[in-house]
Amino acid sequence: MTIPLVYALHSGNLYGTERMALATLAGLRQHFEPVLLAPPGPALVEAARLGIPGASFAHPRQFAQRLRPWLAQHRRVAFVATGVAHSLIFLALNAWYRRKAVHLHLVHGGTDERLSYGRKRLLNPTAVKLVAVSGFVRERLIAHGVTPAKITVIENFLTDERVDSAPRRPAFTAAGIRNIVVISRIDPIKRVDLLLDALDRAPDLAELSFRILGSGWELDKLRARAAERHPHVHFLGFTEAVAEELAAADLLLHLCPSEPFGLAILEAMAAGVPVLVPDSGGAALLVEDGVSGGRFRADDAEALTARLRELRQAPAEVLNRWVAGGDRALATRFSQTERLADYQGLLAEVEHD
Repeated sequence: MTIPLVYALHSGNLYGTERMALATLAGLRQHFEPVLLAPPGPALVEAARLGIPGASFAHPRQFAQRLRPWLAQHRRVAFVATGVAHSLIFLALNAWYRRKAVHLHLVHGGTDERLSYGRKRLLNPTAVKLVAVSGFVRERLIAHGVTPAKITVIENFLTDERVDSAPRRPAFTAAGIRNIVVISRIDPIKRVDLLLDALDRAPDLAELSFRILGSGWELDKLRARAAERHPHVHFLGFTEAVAEELAAADLLLHLCPSEPFGLAILEAMAAGVPVLVPDSGGAALLVEDGVSGGRFRADDAEALTARLRELRQAPAEVLNRWVAGGDRALATRFSQTERLADYQGLLAEVEHD
């Protein structure tokens, strides 16, 4: 009998955490029977499209009801969760059923440090293995009291299908960038305002065009500020045409100094677009400066201005070299094959007596 891999999500949305859960379930279906448990939302819709069985829940008791049959009907279970409550419920149920199990707890990080990292130390006394999606996330977990030996880093990845099907920008034939895209929630922690601060100091950069994709608390305020002083900065709000916007850009600019990972950076690499990121947070760890992208000093408008001026005149061969470095990173470090093998290695012990 195939061993079920039950993946429990704390959100039913379809952002980075949920997309990586689906990619992991789909990628491991040759080894396990994939199952998604999640609150109602687009994640379950996408799971159905991928042929992954799923069930929704609205509260912890209902989650336990959805989970119970998988423990009752199978002697071995692989379980992955993103919420501490769901990991604790699995532990409680399996104390009764006593199934052979491997239990991973995925940590993607987030804006609320107590919820994203601090609560994870509740799992210290258990046999649960924590998986951090970046070295930055691992550091934050340790800072909040999680036992270091419990943490394994497995970085996010793009599926082969996503890389192969991504619309791609042609190679650079002329010097310099002109069209810059930012893909981000428009919330204070994301520091999209830093771009406007930089442009306030640099009227010579008015020839560059900026397209900001995303919504959030600060959207109306920053859109009004841009309309008043920077008509070349366009806040588009939410759009489903992210892949097309990327392929039409000359640069992806990432601004958040405390990003746990930054999946949009990998998507830009797949689109053949150079990336510029802060030198802190998880985003900084994804980019080798001068090889697979560039960095600027985080939270520093002057440093951002300097890098944009530099890239405005960068030779085509430099920009193409960054693109080639991104391609190599996708084929190795952020490879579906390599990272799924990491997950398979952690889960394999459930198959052995």
